[in-house]
Amino acid sequence: MNSTMHVEIWSDIMCPFCYIGKRRFEEALRQFAHKSKITVTWKSFQLDPNISGAQSKGYAEVLATKKGMSLDHVGQMFAHVAAMGASSGVQLYFEKAIVANSHKAHQILHLAHSHGLQNAMKEALLKAHFTDGKDLEDPEILVALGSDVGLGAEEIRTVLRENTFVDAISEDIHEAEHLGIQGVPFFVFDRKYAVSGAQEVGVFAEVLRQSFEEWEQENAQNLINTHQNQVVPADTLQGEVCQPGEICT
Repeated sequence: MNSTMHVEIWSDIMCPFCYIGKRRFEEALRQFAHKSKITVTWKSFQLDPNISGAQSKGYAEVLATKKGMSLDHVGQMFAHVAAMGASSGVQLYFEKAIVANSHKAHQILHLAHSHGLQNAMKEALLKAHFTDGKDLEDPEILVALGSDVGLGAEEIRTVLRENTFVDAISEDIHEAEHLGIQGVPFFVFDRKYAVSGAQEVGVFAEVLRQSFEEWEQENAQNLINTHQNQVVPADTLQGEVCQPGEICT
């Protein structure tokens, strides 16, 4: 019997809707009367596993090239998403964001999970990328960010040097494929209900309420086995997402 109900969230650090969705979900959870009985786990997802910060192009130029848009159009998209973020308390400075491969950052998230610091680490990484313009491919920046939330600097360096959590990241991505996840953020409640995208706070609040009521009624029956009950409802709630193969807005 599980003592808490699980919410799993697939997301990528390079996804602005993941930052907005995180904030909106957190607000719904903050208001939830039974929040102490909810366990949140952040799952790895890479929008573009082949991208590298070594390229000289800026964030806007990369997006314009990928989507075949003008820089002016991309700027308008950035402004729209930045305003969307601001309304949820998230500062998105696309002009400062540095193009980077998120694989190293996902390794640090898995390390943080093993220490019970995953949510703080996720927040630190998103803020570092979208607000502070830090290069998340730089190992020493990851060491500094991890140290700030309570991880050991040498343990972080060891994880990055030895690629300790490569298999864990691959498992998360494979699981996302098995669940049919085609964009992030993607929220799975007790392996029964799913919310896709940066939905409004009220949507998260309602799904939390419904899934928790059913979880209690079933006497906390274990429905979170990662090898069973993989199918989420066909009527998954849809919202703004980032899709694989692109830096998105």
